[in-house]
Amino acid sequence: MAFDSETFKFDTPQFDARFPMTNQTKRCAQNYVDYHKCVNVKGEDFEPCKIFFKTFTSFCPLDYVEKWDDLREAGKFPFDLSA
Repeated sequence: MAFDSETFKFDTPQFDARFPMTNQTKRCAQNYVDYHKCVNVKGEDFEPCKIFFKTFTSFCPLDYVEKWDDLREAGKFPFDLSA
């Protein structure tokens, strides 16, 4: 997903009752997985996919995302992202 500095708006994701604790690691991981599943089924332009993207990019450390991206590209990511 391309970053456009002209139209970028900083907006924090809404509260998610599934993750009430302060440690947001599970929320980060779940939204990363949900985003890639959504994109595989509906494509990057599908608006609900963008919500998952916004959430995981807000909560996940960049190191996590880079590692998971590398694992996905190598076919070694531990979750099925097909649907």
